[in-house]
Amino acid sequence: MSTSYSALVAKAVANLGFESLNPMQEEMLKVSRKAKQIELFSPTGSGKTVAFLLPVLQKATAQQQGTFAMVVVPSRELALQIEQVFKSMGSGLKVSTCYGGHKVKTELNNLTEKPSLLIGTPGRLFYHLEKGNIDPTTIDLLVLDEYDKSLEFGFEREISAILQQIPEKAQMILTSATRSSTVPDYVKIQDPVILDYSSDEKPSGLEIKIVRAEEKDKLSLLFKLLTNVHEGLTLVFCNHREAVERISALLAESDVSHDTYHGGYEQAQRERALIKFRNGSNPILVTTDLASRGLDITGVKNIIHYQLANSETVFVHRNGRTARMEQEGTVWVLLAAGEKVPDYIPPFAKEEFVHECLHPMKGSYFTTLYFGAGKKDKISKGDIVGLLIQKGGLVKEEIGLINILDYESYAAIPAAKARKLTSLLQTEKIKNKKVKIAQSN
Repeated sequence: MSTSYSALVAKAVANLGFESLNPMQEEMLKVSRKAKQIELFSPTGSGKTVAFLLPVLQKATAQQQGTFAMVVVPSRELALQIEQVFKSMGSGLKVSTCYGGHKVKTELNNLTEKPSLLIGTPGRLFYHLEKGNIDPTTIDLLVLDEYDKSLEFGFEREISAILQQIPEKAQMILTSATRSSTVPDYVKIQDPVILDYSSDEKPSGLEIKIVRAEEKDKLSLLFKLLTNVHEGLTLVFCNHREAVERISALLAESDVSHDTYHGGYEQAQRERALIKFRNGSNPILVTTDLASRGLDITGVKNIIHYQLANSETVFVHRNGRTARMEQEGTVWVLLAAGEKVPDYIPPFAKEEFVHECLHPMKGSYFTTLYFGAGKKDKISKGDIVGLLIQKGGLVKEEIGLINILDYESYAAIPAAKARKLTSLLQTEKIKNKKVKIAQSN
């Protein structure tokens, strides 16, 4: 392990494909060398994850033993995303994740050789600390990422218990997309350095449009809108799981490719929904506010507020899924008959009439292929690409996103070729092992 902080950071910047760090990341790198406590406020898509991972690389030394950095996150999906970003930095440091829905046995195996960086949700980290599976005395950096969301999810007890076990000398970084929440007293933040990169200005590529239904039920308006905006990925936000399921039933009746996402699902089902949304197999995702934070999804063109956000903060977080990194996106606010425009809607929002669509929604170009093997079976993206080209007859340009999980993998392929492809691959092996290959449900 290199003892040169600058060398590790330079290597990370190169491996991430950056020409340089952005101003927020540069300031974090500078401030974190001296400040014991830092609060970072920066919008989604601004590079916040890289910013708080850079101090991890700065603290890495050849003499360090055990876990010296811990990141606490509100959701499983966010934990996995941060892990992938850290691996992409190519530091050579071991990283592990712990979260509900993940096999405890797998986590225990990963913790046998102590990772340098541990990422996890409050409940599962608290569990491992209680069982003595994590030694908190070696931790020198604690990050509470999206701390306000963790509090909103009701993790006060777990976070408080975690903080009580972290050494007082440890550096602490708190992050959020908006500067709107009060930090609880038990976090013991005292005179932190504040890096505020939040902004009230709208992203240059963002449009907000208000559309009105002629009746109190907005379902028909939603369906009509979806037929008009079916290019690119679309997130439909609801306040309740029941609304998610109701919309899903309507779309299913019309054979509209979509998926649903909320906290009532098992982890595996949530992961599959996100995989198919990201790769375009299901370009519409109907969701609760669980998807309003931390999800790194590129190419979201439309945000639809089917049910109005209950606060400006939630509204901003939902909208943060689109118009990211100088891309364009449209936010649609659906109002029922007689429903007033919320005060938090900015003045640049425009009212628009949704016309009947003359062209019905087309089926998705992609579908998702399931492979019954993953990282633990030493399967790589190259293995899957090779199989699809050499045995499946695809060309490289036809293969979409590939996701490798612990025990299973997924690849986006042309929907028109799915049946033939699965037939061709039924008897094939990967790494000399027979693997189940089927179109994902």
